[in-house]
Amino acid sequence: MSVRNDVRALNRTTARVRPAAPVRMVHIGLGAFHRSHQAWYTEQADPKHEWGIAAFTGRSQEAATTLAAQDGLYTLVERGDDGDNFSVIASISAAFDGKDLRRLTSVLSAPETALMTITITEPAYHLGPDGLLDVSAPAVAADARALNDVWARVGSLDVEDGYPQLATMGARVLPGLDARRRTNAGPLAVVPCDNLGSNGAAAFQAIAGLAALVSTELADWIAENVSFVSTSVDRITPRTTEPDIVTVREATGFADAAPVIAEPFSNWVLSGKFPAGRPDWENAGAYFVEDIAPFEQRKLWLLNGAHSLLAYTGQLRGLRTVAEAVTDPSCAAELEMFWNEAAAHLHQPELDIPAYREALLSRFRNGRIEHLLGQIGADGSTKLRMRAVPVLIAERSAGRTGEGAARIVAAWIDYLVQLHVDGARPADAEADLLVLIGILELSGKTITRALVTALSADLGADGAVVNLVHSLRGNW
Repeated sequence: MSVRNDVRALNRTTARVRPAAPVRMVHIGLGAFHRSHQAWYTEQADPKHEWGIAAFTGRSQEAATTLAAQDGLYTLVERGDDGDNFSVIASISAAFDGKDLRRLTSVLSAPETALMTITITEPAYHLGPDGLLDVSAPAVAADARALNDVWARVGSLDVEDGYPQLATMGARVLPGLDARRRTNAGPLAVVPCDNLGSNGAAAFQAIAGLAALVSTELADWIAENVSFVSTSVDRITPRTTEPDIVTVREATGFADAAPVIAEPFSNWVLSGKFPAGRPDWENAGAYFVEDIAPFEQRKLWLLNGAHSLLAYTGQLRGLRTVAEAVTDPSCAAELEMFWNEAAAHLHQPELDIPAYREALLSRFRNGRIEHLLGQIGADGSTKLRMRAVPVLIAERSAGRTGEGAARIVAAWIDYLVQLHVDGARPADAEADLLVLIGILELSGKTITRALVTALSADLGADGAVVNLVHSLRGNW
């Protein structure tokens, strides 16, 4: 590939794009998926440039620093089998470090702000097995103490005299919501976009559940003024690599330090109220429905469940990417078995399961999207509770074995064991909580039972399920 000599910095002047739109949306969790999905939908749906996004990072300020230097601009590369399509996305008006609580509070409490979207990954909601906020989680408990100290001192979360160090998303947004309450700035909508069933309820727990530990007054205000919208989101977005950055530079002539690679397909289903308005996302292809549960299940089971199956069985067979795994005969057969089980519990005609499965196969086979199995396999303890466990329980309740779903659990256990043998720690938010390293010192059916129990106490107490999972281990 030849090296261009006319490369320019990417910003609103050099790219000749519109000025930044006024901020009316806040986003928490500035990463590649947000930029390939919600920011992309907003770009397509906002021709009058009325809905600018103030995006805050989650764990690291790096993305904010990079995007701020580019006036919020980045290149989205839609990578299909027949080539790449490049477009500059301008919907992010400002990018900030997520730890900048003063700025976050200011933007969240502004009357112009109408909604907040979230992409923080599933474990960051800190929910217990019962779906409620896990108040015993160290990060949640520490944040509750810090916020209670502020409230006890000043009777609100007005922390102009110094912001405490806060770790969780729920804690970081509460000062902004409290400022909104105190200044009568009006209602807003919270729109979580993580792969959790009933993610609107999950966001309510993460935010209102924590507020209830701090102030009944604040919790009541949130219940009356903040809507929590449930969503199902879908767009395969692999990590950007250095060769991707070079490809963008050569194709566009811009030195974009933060391009995003995504498949051409995208899907967004939403259910809930937007009391202060929203962009016309339906003009970009989003769907608004009354009952989102079937769409959540279709996505979590058929796409995300398939990803987990391929992640573990594929890596155990020495494969690296989804495209490699889906073309492996053994992985493909196991995928079909699991899909048949999941589809037996997805009856609504509007889901069009046969077409959805066919589309998934086409998407998975896109070898130009290097979706790494190792990336997908992280946080399995959280993901399998939503992707495999419900299908296994449904199949057992229907009088069938649930072998396809059980195989995902078996592969996850063998994957953890292999990591342990290799001296590697699991990339799992619950690694300490579940004492995975200690469990992995066990052997035979004992480790099978322990890890099945970690996913579901009921399944772990079912000897037939444990025997089934154990019988499927080692067959890779």
